[in-house]
Amino acid sequence: MLSIKSWILAARPKTLTAALVPIAVGTALPLAHGVKPLAWVSWLSLFASFFIQIGTNLVNDAKDFEKGADTDARIGPQRVTQSGLFSSKQVMMGAAVVFGLAVLCGLPLVMHGGFPIFLIGFFSILMGYAYTAGPFPLAYRGLGDLFVILFFGLIAVGGLFYLQTLQFSSLAIWAGLQVGLHSTVLIAINNFRDMEGDRLVGKKTLPVRFGARFAKTEIISLSLLPYAMNLYWFFQNKMGAVILPLLVLPLTLHIVAGISKATPNPDLNQFLAKASLQHLLFGVLFALGLCL
Repeated sequence: MLSIKSWILAARPKTLTAALVPIAVGTALPLAHGVKPLAWVSWLSLFASFFIQIGTNLVNDAKDFEKGADTDARIGPQRVTQSGLFSSKQVMMGAAVVFGLAVLCGLPLVMHGGFPIFLIGFFSILMGYAYTAGPFPLAYRGLGDLFVILFFGLIAVGGLFYLQTLQFSSLAIWAGLQVGLHSTVLIAINNFRDMEGDRLVGKKTLPVRFGARFAKTEIISLSLLPYAMNLYWFFQNKMGAVILPLLVLPLTLHIVAGISKATPNPDLNQFLAKASLQHLLFGVLFALGLCL
């Protein structure tokens, strides 16, 4: 039982909103085109996304420990490798298993969507590994934010839209960017919180490269931009997609106000949880608005 709880901890279930929201939006978007979405495509895409997210989390857990980024002095949530619950080898084996499950979920999707979906799946898994591992770990080069915007926004929403309609659309690109920006708030807060520890081990995240003021500006901008981008849906006659996400604006303004006064310390964990809720609520209400 302890082992199961430890694996759940390692999977970081609270981060899975980053995989869930693009599927919700990518499923709702075809309705804006008058296309009824295929339920089996959405479900398989959801599970594939979950497994890729979990695999990325596991690789991150093991490699951050090996590189010295996760120590007893870390101020973020508990990590299983750093705390000795599992060895880095065990965690990497777990990552291989869940990446394999993602491949199994993806095979029917590749058969349905063809070569473009194969490329999306292949690079999603490859970049999930390369986020903290390999010869050019993205998170250690300040490219983690771009990775999230691309793979948990543009590619996730656009790829699912393509699977549902077998065509590309500017609507999917715009919606994917909105989803990706809010998803990136999570990693931006995480990097802001950990910037002092990351600096010591040479993890050159954006806050380490450009400082705390930049980190705050990035978080605030990423939080507010999706609301401004909703003006696009006004011109698409999708008033539900414009209005419903505004219900989340008070939470966003609370996050923005808190971040503007924050410093890199454990108190940022509460804003990390609130940003996850922001991402989930905005995405679900946005998806619902598209369906109206």
